[in-house]
Amino acid sequence: MAAIHKEAVLDVPAERVWAVLREAGRVDLLAPGFALKCHMEGDVRIVTFFNGAVAHELILDVDDEARRIAYAMVDSPLGLRHHNASSTVVDEGDGRSRFVWHADLYPEEAVPVVAEFMDRGLSAMKNALMSSASSVGA
Repeated sequence: MAAIHKEAVLDVPAERVWAVLREAGRVDLLAPGFALKCHMEGDVRIVTFFNGAVAHELILDVDDEARRIAYAMVDSPLGLRHHNASSTVVDEGDGRSRFVWHADLYPEEAVPVVAEFMDRGLSAMKNALMSSASSVGA
């Protein structure tokens, strides 16, 4: 088992980031260009990524109080035997927030690919949130 942990500080209020993140079936709005399409089928989020890969992710929890969403991949385009992840939005004060993304996965050999994938998703998310914040005068 391996773990990947990513964080980013955003000049966007936590409430605004959470408002987008909590919509589990709209990852395409959270990280446009990274997630091309996204929809829900029951509790399963189906995401089509920039490279054509399609993931099926069981939404385990959407916790408004903790501003945390957790999911487990039930059909991995990478052939992972295990992938469980969570994302949390932390209020940093002064209109800033910290986005925390953690994933546990197996096999360990997949870490470089998944870490690069997460970096790309985090970059797309930051760009989308920061550009929408500046366009509305946050």
